[in-house]
Amino acid sequence: MKYLFATDLHGSRSAAEAVLSRMEAEKADRLILLGDLLYHGPRNPLPDAHDPMGVADLLNSLPVKPYAVRGNCDSEVDQMVLDFPIMGDYIILPLVNGSMAFITHGHVFNLATRPPYRPGDVLIHGHTHVHCVESSNGLTYINPGSAALPKENQPKSYMLLDWDTGLFEIKTFEGMVLQRHALQGEHT
Repeated sequence: MKYLFATDLHGSRSAAEAVLSRMEAEKADRLILLGDLLYHGPRNPLPDAHDPMGVADLLNSLPVKPYAVRGNCDSEVDQMVLDFPIMGDYIILPLVNGSMAFITHGHVFNLATRPPYRPGDVLIHGHTHVHCVESSNGLTYINPGSAALPKENQPKSYMLLDWDTGLFEIKTFEGMVLQRHALQGEHT
């Protein structure tokens, strides 16, 4: 099974289209959205092709509904136009090596405010708009970057998880691998 992670669309129809195009190209089974789907937020510029209802229509049209978490720019109004739940603060995903991924947006749980975890677990969040893989005190942190408004001169990006092999890859929308992380052996 392959999971495609995308975050911080901020209402960009072109970013949503790029995510769905990569889902097809990567033959991903499920989309996991890390929040900030429709609204650009007061501190962000308008993204290109800003069309929140178009983004909602694209995401609602998926035959397999995405898993999603609430971002700091998501609200009950956004939930009213989406056909899948977005208001949870996190999702727990068991991983092939017995560890777990704590999936969130990043404004509540992050490296400074860690969720409960065991050594070997993975924290996945967006929010910063900066792709990253780093390990700290037994926890691996992975951020796929932003699909619409990347920061620090990074390219627009997404992440793929091949559940069967435990390989995470952060990629540009052209398919170039930016960073990789392979899960270590059996979790204790």
